Amino acid sequence: MRRFFGLSHISAGFIAVLVGYTSSAAIVFQAASAAGAGAAHISSWLLALGLGMGLTCIGLSLRFRSPVLTAWSTPGAALLTTALVGLPMSEAIGAFLLASALITVCGVTGWVDTLMKHVPRSLAAGMLGGVLLRFGMNVFTALDRELLLVGLMLALYLVGRRLHSRYTIPLTFLGGLLWAALSGRIEFAAFDLAFARPVFTAPTFSLSTAIGVAFPLFIVTMSSQNVPGIAVLRANGYSTPVSPLITWTGLTGLLLAPFGGFSFNLAAITAAICMSPEADRNPERRYLAAVWAGIFYLLTGLLGATVASLFSALPKELVAAIAGIALLGTIGNSLSGALMEEKERDAALIAFLVTASGLTLFGIGSAFWGLLFGLITRQALPRDR
Repeated sequence: MRRFFGLSHISAGFIAVLVGYTSSAAIVFQAASAAGAGAAHISSWLLALGLGMGLTCIGLSLRFRSPVLTAWSTPGAALLTTALVGLPMSEAIGAFLLASALITVCGVTGWVDTLMKHVPRSLAAGMLGGVLLRFGMNVFTALDRELLLVGLMLALYLVGRRLHSRYTIPLTFLGGLLWAALSGRIEFAAFDLAFARPVFTAPTFSLSTAIGVAFPLFIVTMSSQNVPGIAVLRANGYSTPVSPLITWTGLTGLLLAPFGGFSFNLAAITAAICMSPEADRNPERRYLAAVWAGIFYLLTGLLGATVASLFSALPKELVAAIAGIALLGTIGNSLSGALMEEKERDAALIAFLVTASGLTLFGIGSAFWGLLFGLITRQALPRDR
């Protein structure tokens, strides 16, 4: 028991959860709001996500004795902020179930590698870049409205990047919080310390939502979350079988989707924290850091109502700024991955532009059309250019 309560394990697990929440909880909040979620639904979303991540982190890490860290799909949440606008909550839940079902099938059948071959990484990166572009632009829209607040956050981000600090995003968020508090911009009356309660929503299904929301959510989650998550495990010397990990995250999504658990997947950036030597010098014991991350996820999930009230109390510009700043690295990586291969460049560029345009045809969102037009362009152009 004393070895289980190692300070380095607790610290690494806490930092992983802190980085995960401060870098993308704002995006989840925006995604839930896009679906018309009220305070009770947003609280339920955060409860479902926290419980799902906590249980899978603890269960999978103990089962395989590897630091398996799971997360919600941050790019998936970014996709939902536009894809869910105008949709009934029941159709959103139906899309979550379909996406999780596809992930489960990939895990059970071991089709992960096969799927990624049919959807080139450059096109998936182009689509993802188009989805996330708006978040990066919103940082500077917010800067126009709140020059000092957002300017301070950008300055903190640049300093953190210059120092190569892994805590750049949490410190940027905390700096923005401090400035907003000192300037009287936080509505403390809206903050409420309370436990979250699950809110069940019966799913409904439609073909347009399946094509425009569920399928892009599945592709984004697999290509930009699960594939890097697998790569991080392998890069750190862990030969954990992939299929059970993908299967269990998919099944967790099927169970918790009616309560707002839109997607679960392997983590990459936060997982690296639990796999570092700072977590434990012995690689065989670093799984304990992931177990502690799971415990902290459970606690934050139970306090989902508190997290929801916190974001409601914050200035909109602060929420927009931290969401965009946290995604700058992902946007850069997406554009780099999309344009790296010269043979795929035109197709990836089309996927990026169509997705970023917000094109909607036949009730189907731009993420699907971006991927489709990219695939058509790829097939139409000669491969030997």
